[in-house]
Amino acid sequence: MLIKYIISLCLFSICHSIAAQIPDAVYLPNIQTVQLYLNDNQLAYPVLNLNGPDKLNLDFDDLDANVKNYYYTYQLCNADWTPVQISSFDYIRGFAQNPIRDYHYSSIALTRYTHYHAVLPEQGSVITRSGNYLLKVFLDNDTAKLAFTKRILVVDNAVSIAGQFFQPMNPQISQTHQKIQFNVNSRALALVNPFQQLKVVLLQNHRWDNAIYIDKPSFYSGSNFEYNSDDIPVFPGGKQWRWLDLQSFRYQSDRVARADYLPKSTTIYVKPDPDRSAQPYYYYADYNGGYFVQTTESINPYYQTDYATVKFSFVPPGNSPLPDQDIYLFGELTGYQFNDASRMVFNEQKGVYEGSAFLKMGFYNYAYVTKNKNNPGAKASFEFTEGNHFETENDYLILVYYRSMGGRADELVGMFSLNTLGAQ
Repeated sequence: MLIKYIISLCLFSICHSIAAQIPDAVYLPNIQTVQLYLNDNQLAYPVLNLNGPDKLNLDFDDLDANVKNYYYTYQLCNADWTPVQISSFDYIRGFAQNPIRDYHYSSIALTRYTHYHAVLPEQGSVITRSGNYLLKVFLDNDTAKLAFTKRILVVDNAVSIAGQFFQPMNPQISQTHQKIQFNVNSRALALVNPFQQLKVVLLQNHRWDNAIYIDKPSFYSGSNFEYNSDDIPVFPGGKQWRWLDLQSFRYQSDRVARADYLPKSTTIYVKPDPDRSAQPYYYYADYNGGYFVQTTESINPYYQTDYATVKFSFVPPGNSPLPDQDIYLFGELTGYQFNDASRMVFNEQKGVYEGSAFLKMGFYNYAYVTKNKNNPGAKASFEFTEGNHFETENDYLILVYYRSMGGRADELVGMFSLNTLGAQ
């Protein structure tokens, strides 16, 4: 009985620790520029086909600038990113924990750091089930020393999906929102109770903070499921993202006001960003909130490029603070996080919101969003900073999950991507 009690207590502690871990979060202040991307394309979301040939690249920097023993593992999760309580032997073939051996000391750059790189999955550690995975990177082969986490999607295409982009019929949101209509054919699945076994998640520009979860279709016939209600799934359209070209610190791009070049650091001041909520929409190419590390100079972008403290400022209407609203610097550059690091602070003397980010040389998309101070659970909004438009170019991802009767985990059995300028 004592042994059973000890085992139960250990399992509870492990499960509690796992449940407390947040997807796409950095836990150590020395970790910077965490990237996980598909097939050498820094803008490609980390999606793998089950048993497919594709590879993911993992890159990150450690500002302590020494060599440490980093390891990684995978945690299988359900559609809502709650950890699955099954053994890793049920979804990993080979080693569950693996060292990251590829590293380079920075050179040329004023900021000293160590750059780490890995290509996943490795031959000796293969994912064997479809679903949501949390990549966990930690120190000294000790999972309690967590450095950061990143999401991975592994799909086994067992259903067919077709989707389209429409203007909402509701006149109150027809000019500001975007509607996705789609259907799923599940003929290849053994569905006994589809309302319990099927779940759908929709992502806009690979964001999870405003993901829409759908448990039931609008209607179905046989193995065909239609998702086409009046108000779901509907997303605010937003606007084309703002941009900042930091591919060189010496040659200042169009969005840079000035730069301070100090002996051991660089500070870059971005031109003040005006409120765009009342401005009309016009199209220009963007990266939908993403960024890539790159330089216009003849150096290695991963371990020879430098960092700078980048100062941002947002000018609200009338140079007055927005009542009951917090403003955040938003995009992949801040990990789509809402915390003290991404929150803008209002400067009473200047009448602007100010914030900063420590960024590596590259090209960045970003935006400003608000969250209601009186409603912490409210989603981020572009309404008071950027504006929402039906015409905005956005990427959408439709994810279909399935759980077999008696199953203990959600399987990702279908994925469909589309762009508002045309299906992909």
